[in-house]
Amino acid sequence: MTSFPAPQLTRTQATTVFESLQRQVERIIIGKPNQIRLALSCLVAEGHLLIEDKPGTGKTSLAKAMAAAIGGESRRVQFTPDLLPSDITGVTVYNPVLGEFKFREGPAFANILLADEINRASPKTQAALLEVMEERQITSDGVSRPVPDPFMVIATQNPLDFHGTYPLPEVQLDRFAMKISLGYAPREAEIEIMSRVEFSHPEPVVEQVLDAEAFRALVVAARQVAVTTPIRTYVADLVELTRAHRDLRLGVSTRGTLILLQLAQAYAVSVGRGFVTPDDIKLLAAPCLSHRMAVSPEAEIDGVTTVAVIDDILQRVPVPRTRSTPE
Repeated sequence: MTSFPAPQLTRTQATTVFESLQRQVERIIIGKPNQIRLALSCLVAEGHLLIEDKPGTGKTSLAKAMAAAIGGESRRVQFTPDLLPSDITGVTVYNPVLGEFKFREGPAFANILLADEINRASPKTQAALLEVMEERQITSDGVSRPVPDPFMVIATQNPLDFHGTYPLPEVQLDRFAMKISLGYAPREAEIEIMSRVEFSHPEPVVEQVLDAEAFRALVVAARQVAVTTPIRTYVADLVELTRAHRDLRLGVSTRGTLILLQLAQAYAVSVGRGFVTPDDIKLLAAPCLSHRMAVSPEAEIDGVTTVAVIDDILQRVPVPRTRSTPE
């Protein structure tokens, strides 16, 4: 295990930690450095990640690799139409020997919970994740139990044109800090992946980079990244336009505004900067904001997407010309 100072990290140390996490995850997920950087930024920003993609693109492997790199536990739940909320959160059972009731923890009590094909479960089961994603706790029989720290939900969903899917409601989508797609592996990466199935090529092992205390120090270091007034104004202008755009019936919430800044701070750490730039905001705008918006029925008929609306807004809002770095 690589050792890093804790509980405080300098900017340089924080960047070194992030780069070490990236290298370990890249041992498993080949040819996707940008997506890995975004996923790790989401983890450091203490957000939840939604991956919409086709089956077999490495979503489960990504969750396991991230958990291993931070020395945490990952659990996977296959969402199906008959899945119950208690199958995720846990259930209270009676022990006849002791003559008492005992709470049996569900898979949500892990550092990284992989909710596989989340949109195949009923809305009632999907809603079971709302409390734990927002409050980092699960309430059962009037008792609130905290989940481990760190905690992250990585949910995958099939495209909505697949059979047997239930669209996630807006309130659920708003709990996810980011939505990305891994996509198919590049040709060179596909060849390397095939070579790993040979007995002469052992499966790569993800090494633990830091423990829970050092991870908390990394989170603190990211929160200390400077965000200047022009950057805040730029974000506010972007968000305000989503709420008044002619093609949208639902704009970005205040939760979306705050998590965009937190993601930008984490991303800045990943590239070795101590301040957020307009380019960080522009890069993260689509993965952070597009799933929080809803296109109007008329625009949907015309084929307008939320990503296209984000592009339009980015072109219309002036980029700050003032100094981005702190004085």
